[in-house]
Amino acid sequence: MPLWQWLLDSVGAVLLLVLLWGVALVVRRRWISRASGTFEFSVRARPKSTGRGWVLGVGRYSRDALEWFRVFSLAPRPKLTFQRSDLEYLGRRDPVGAESYSLYSGHIVVSCRTPSGPLEVAMSPEALTGFLSWLEAAPPGEGTRRR
Repeated sequence: MPLWQWLLDSVGAVLLLVLLWGVALVVRRRWISRASGTFEFSVRARPKSTGRGWVLGVGRYSRDALEWFRVFSLAPRPKLTFQRSDLEYLGRRDPVGAESYSLYSGHIVVSCRTPSGPLEVAMSPEALTGFLSWLEAAPPGEGTRRR
C-alpha cells in the first residue's frame, strides 16, 4: 500500500474520532441535564493568575449540592461538587480585561468563600438569581452565611 493511502486512512480515522468525540459530548450534555435543568457555569481553576484560569462548564443542582461538569470532558461524574452549607456569597462583579473573552457572553463573576478558600465562579444574571435563592433556601439550622 502506498504512503499516500496510509496518510489518507490516518486522516480519515482522526476525523472519525473527532466526530465521535463531538457526538459523545452532545450525548453527555443531554444525559447531565435529563433529571433537572442545567446552566452555564464557569469556575476559576487558577485564582492566583489575574484574569486567567477560567474553565467553562455546566452547573446542576442536586439536593444540597451544586455539581460542576467541565464542558469538554466525557467524564460522567462532576469534576467539582459544592455543598450548600459550605458556600458563602461575598459579592459579584463584571468581568475585566481578558476575563470577558474567557467566559460565556453576558456572564458575571461571583465571589464566594468555601472552607478550602476563596472561590470565583461565573454565571448569567438569571442563574445568579437562582443560585442566591438556592443558597437562601437551606433547611432550618443549616443557615448559610451571606454578606
